[in-house]
Amino acid sequence: MKARLFLYLLLVLHLFLSLGALAGGGMLVLQPDGSLLGMEPGWLAQSPFSSYLIPGLLLFIFSGLLPLFSFIGLLFKPEWRWSNALNIYPNRHWAWTYSLYSGIIVITWITVQLVMTRYFWLQPVMIFTGLLIVVFTLTPSIMKRFELK
Repeated sequence: MKARLFLYLLLVLHLFLSLGALAGGGMLVLQPDGSLLGMEPGWLAQSPFSSYLIPGLLLFIFSGLLPLFSFIGLLFKPEWRWSNALNIYPNRHWAWTYSLYSGIIVITWITVQLVMTRYFWLQPVMIFTGLLIVVFTLTPSIMKRFELK
């Protein structure tokens, strides 16, 4: 029962992270000046970027597509050999590893963002989301569920 609850929460967190990053990253790619999200180009003054295009692409891919890919893997546990290319835990299903990556990436992304740009209210929400993804991924019941026999 506990494993199901943790898996359900993990799936919800991945979907929340993915949908938000796909929308946000997509809007930054479509309008690299940040205006679709109410962001100002001046907020990038402390960063190496002159527009939001590259950050938008990175957000879309690493915090949007990767968690969506993890969500599909956690839900269906497909046996795709190619997906093991970046799995550094050979005794775990690739979806478990990618779930861990998703949490670590969003925590790192927001931490770097806090250093390089202005504070935005969504940043603590996303760091907390990443932290919960890591915590739920590392719970013994989830680890056991994705252990390869």
